[in-house]
Amino acid sequence: MNDDLVALHARIDRTNELLQRMLAEVAKTPSTHAIFVDAGYLYAAAGRLVAGTEDRRAFDLDAEGLIEALIDKARTIFADSRLLRVYWYDGARRRIHTAEQQSIAELPDVKVRLGNLNANNQQKGVDSLIRSDLESLARHRAISDAALLGGDEDLVSAVEAAQGYGARVHLWGIEAPEGRNQAEPLLWEVDSQRTLDLDFFKPYVARRTAAAYEATASRPTREDVRFVGAQIAAKWLAARGRESLVELLPGHPYLPGSVDQDLLVEAEGLLQYSLRGQADLRRALRDGFWEHLQAQY
Repeated sequence: MNDDLVALHARIDRTNELLQRMLAEVAKTPSTHAIFVDAGYLYAAAGRLVAGTEDRRAFDLDAEGLIEALIDKARTIFADSRLLRVYWYDGARRRIHTAEQQSIAELPDVKVRLGNLNANNQQKGVDSLIRSDLESLARHRAISDAALLGGDEDLVSAVEAAQGYGARVHLWGIEAPEGRNQAEPLLWEVDSQRTLDLDFFKPYVARRTAAAYEATASRPTREDVRFVGAQIAAKWLAARGRESLVELLPGHPYLPGSVDQDLLVEAEGLLQYSLRGQADLRRALRDGFWEHLQAQY
């Protein structure tokens, strides 16, 4: 056997050895799954199932306990897979976290993603966030399986995008007292379906008593409202920049109608209290807003 042939065999042996090592590493690498929760669907469907209402103010949701239960459920279904994280999609006024959303965001292995919330308390942009995350994670092979808790037909494109990159999408639904709370086109597209029943949600959803419900609407103090005004001003300044601040200052103490309306709606969302007809609290809100902006000038 000549030297060239010997060298060729040696190279082939080295290549085979490298391939075997690579295959061994791939075999040891666990598959990965993630859980995607459309909070709007969750609150509406679970609230109706357990508390008989979709009004978030009428019931308490133990989000931490529920998220742990969802993780445990995924662990039993994807037994040989590891969790990447839980993605929690919700709406908020101008994408400013509520206190509840902040507490959820602080949980381990949870990523809160916020769409907008319009004047009618309807989520905007949540479906596109879910599609973006699902597609990106599937494209980069970060997940092999996705558990999607949702029901909107607009999620069909998110499912198709993830599947196009080889990920499997498993739709989780919430038992509906009557009929169905998930769109049929969505049910047709996913790789598997599973319904979580009343017993699953009962430990985590509780209807508030009348006294507790009224307590959520208790009148805030002027200092509370002033603080919220300053908080919104900080967000406004970060989003608009100093040029907008310079344009706004000459109008003090008056705010342009559009700015004043946005301030009101955002504050009501954060306070969970209507400021309509509350002249003293509206003044405190504007005072807090102006005081923060003037301090930054």
